Amino acid sequence: MKLARAIHFDESDLNVFAQPARTGEWCLSGGFEFSNWSDGDLVGKARQAFANGWLGIETFGRVSFVAVTQIETMERARLVDGLAQHFVDRYGAPSIEAARGVAAEEIDQMIDLCADHAPNTLLTVARELTEAGVRESFRVIEAQEADIMQFAVHGSLDE
Repeated sequence: MKLARAIHFDESDLNVFAQPARTGEWCLSGGFEFSNWSDGDLVGKARQAFANGWLGIETFGRVSFVAVTQIETMERARLVDGLAQHFVDRYGAPSIEAARGVAAEEIDQMIDLCADHAPNTLLTVARELTEAGVRESFRVIEAQEADIMQFAVHGSLDE
């Protein structure tokens, strides 16, 4: 089973998101956060989070890139519980038990998205508001095989 973790190539996410996700935390699309948004909500850092931010499901911050990796069943269960608690705390779900099914569905959708991709495949998300609601699209950046020439030090031991 695969899920995605936040990855940072530079510090730009610290500047563009109000709350950046932590490097290495588990992520999902998190489009549910924008389900009742309108054009008036799309300003500043909130616009950036809407446009291309994955949701970290530990800090609930946003990140631009995620990398596909393995996840264990027990870790998935812990994430479901944490996301269910977030639904109670942030969105007013009546209880963790009531929110657990929706949380599991959100995480399972991300697991499905990651399932056919090799480890270290990068994913980006792009969103737009339509008359039917939020439309998400995903871009896949395949992991490149490392070439030993990228790491080899060329020179001579005879100096």
